[in-house]
Amino acid sequence: MNKRLATILLLITSLLAVALTLLNKTGILILPHNLVLGTRWLAIACLMLYSYFRNSLTVWILSSMVLGVELGYDFPQVAKPLKVLSDIFLRLIKTIIAPLLFSTLVVGIAGHSSLKQVGRMGLKAILYFEIVTTFALFIGLAAINFTGAGKGAVFQAQDAQVEKANSLISQKQSHDVILDIFPENIAKSIFDNQILQIVVFSILFGIGLAMVKNEDKKRPMLAFAESLSEVMFKFTHLVMYLAPLAVGGAVAYSVATMGLGVLQNLFMLVATLYGALGAFVLLILVPIGLIVRLPFKRFLEAISEPVSIAFATASSEAALPKAMENLEAMGIPRKVVAFVLPTGYSFNLDGTTLYLSLASVFVAQVCGVDLSLSEQIQMCLILMLTSKGVAGVRGASFLILVSTVASLGLDPQKAFAILAIDAVMDMGRTSVNVVGNCLATYVVARWEKEI
Repeated sequence: MNKRLATILLLITSLLAVALTLLNKTGILILPHNLVLGTRWLAIACLMLYSYFRNSLTVWILSSMVLGVELGYDFPQVAKPLKVLSDIFLRLIKTIIAPLLFSTLVVGIAGHSSLKQVGRMGLKAILYFEIVTTFALFIGLAAINFTGAGKGAVFQAQDAQVEKANSLISQKQSHDVILDIFPENIAKSIFDNQILQIVVFSILFGIGLAMVKNEDKKRPMLAFAESLSEVMFKFTHLVMYLAPLAVGGAVAYSVATMGLGVLQNLFMLVATLYGALGAFVLLILVPIGLIVRLPFKRFLEAISEPVSIAFATASSEAALPKAMENLEAMGIPRKVVAFVLPTGYSFNLDGTTLYLSLASVFVAQVCGVDLSLSEQIQMCLILMLTSKGVAGVRGASFLILVSTVASLGLDPQKAFAILAIDAVMDMGRTSVNVVGNCLATYVVARWEKEI
């Protein structure tokens, strides 16, 4: 058997499985349950065979997502324990992030960059982040005002959502946007997975090392950082072998616990969000790519694996090491990748900022409150500040949503029901976050004439 035959088998079995499932669901043709189920699993088996012959991590990840959906739908009790696969993968990824960021930033600053260039890259990156996230906020507003997804909607948060919301709110701590950028203890920052604090420490350490004039004292530390960087990229290679298992486990768990029926009540909100995210990519990111002469084919190949990992796990962090590696392989210098990409994880959350503006107006519509244009603009100004620097906070987007809704004088409990589909929405907004940050890295590199 070869790849061509596997492709043909996959097409035939997939079409047959879809046709039988639709005919059975619509009642046009009543078929034995085991026949329909067996046909779907035959298509899954052909998909795994196709993945084997393609031998591509991206294909394996996408195939695992399909397998996870089917497993979670057909055998939820088997699927629920598979979340441990995703948890193992995310734990290993978290062990990579701090040493990888530290080593690449130190080498980039002390070994290859001038201190003026570091400052210049920082200013350009922040300027770019602010402009693009502002566009994201207003596209979210336009989308929810256009669809009116919350008008006339009547839904009640279930006990599970209320309990989860109260748990997140109880963990809320005072958040100082400026103060929280700076680490008080680097070990604590690593333990809490505060990416921005790790970046700030690494930048200052790299600058300090660059200022050391004695080469006998400078060279050993620089050599250590270079060696650590190479080792961590090899570590990333090893961990990525678990990515398909992690993706399949995460999706299977989500479908098993949430079910597919939960989308019905809040379908318009999900559809509005994904439509807005698509519009943002097409109307903002694609034109930016055209302006900077982005090689779209190479770029899509570079981000396909990180984005598919981010989508399935709903975690930007899970995609960070692979995104750094692929962007560097694309030709972007390591010093730019190491500086811009992780910084964007706190300041360039395009998908999250779009979601926050959209969800805030959705809650207002559910409450029967018609926000004026000036009130919506005021809300966007609040979100421009509150959405920065909280990427490492658990449930941060929900906490920001609740505080924003409360600042508008609305009942924050109306937002609790959104938690029922938060996982589905998180997959989309996280993917756009990763795409936006990868593009930002290329833009700054082009701006600096590094590529």
